[in-house]
Amino acid sequence: MILVLQGTGDGKLITQTLVGQGYRVGALAATDYGRELAVEYGAILVDKNLNTGTGTWLEELGVQAVVDARHPFDGKGEDELARQCRANNIMYLRIGREETDICHELLHPVSSMPEAAQKAAGLGKTIFLTTGSHDLEHFVALQKTQGIRLVVRVLPEHKVVKKCQDMGIHTRDIVAMQGPFSKQINKALFKMYRAAVVVTKDSGRAGGTDTKIDAALALKIPVVIVKRPSATTQREYRWDEAVQVINQQLPLQPR
Repeated sequence: MILVLQGTGDGKLITQTLVGQGYRVGALAATDYGRELAVEYGAILVDKNLNTGTGTWLEELGVQAVVDARHPFDGKGEDELARQCRANNIMYLRIGREETDICHELLHPVSSMPEAAQKAAGLGKTIFLTTGSHDLEHFVALQKTQGIRLVVRVLPEHKVVKKCQDMGIHTRDIVAMQGPFSKQINKALFKMYRAAVVVTKDSGRAGGTDTKIDAALALKIPVVIVKRPSATTQREYRWDEAVQVINQQLPLQPR
């Protein structure tokens, strides 16, 4: 089995390609939407905890290679999974993305979400948050202490929307949509909600960071960009490079 850790469009492409080539592919996804796509592409859902008994269940499933296509801000670096793969002689391939080149007076790089919240609050009273439902608490606090209007764009899943509502975000300020989003769609949404500042993570072109920035700059809206954690020593691959490595080192056997 080839185990693909979902979380990005790259993971979907890898799963779809390997299944199409005839590989037995297992998928581990954090969201209902990710699991639905994995099944749609013919993968076998794997419901396991990455930090509990990893080596044992990798062996039980007969995993030959792990393709880590999680979001650049998730599971970065030498975590337990990578260590278990090395210990059990299992191929581990981390999918990477190019970082965004930030060079504009309206672009404000920061190193963390708490820093992003404080920076955004100093740039405008309506914050359009494009980073999903994680780390909302840093921004929600600003609604009370600094009179900030917070608009969040999240996945259209019931539990995600409910989380936002439970945290005090007005329903009218919850944009429940599934990306990717073009520059035109981003621009229309920023205008519709009268965004004074946009917050995004540096997820690279594949994560739509470029279209968010282009849309915001076209409207002369400042953008706060949360940079990625420190680079890992683990080599990173493009999605197509990972598929090529698997094809070369784990070729399908004739039936």
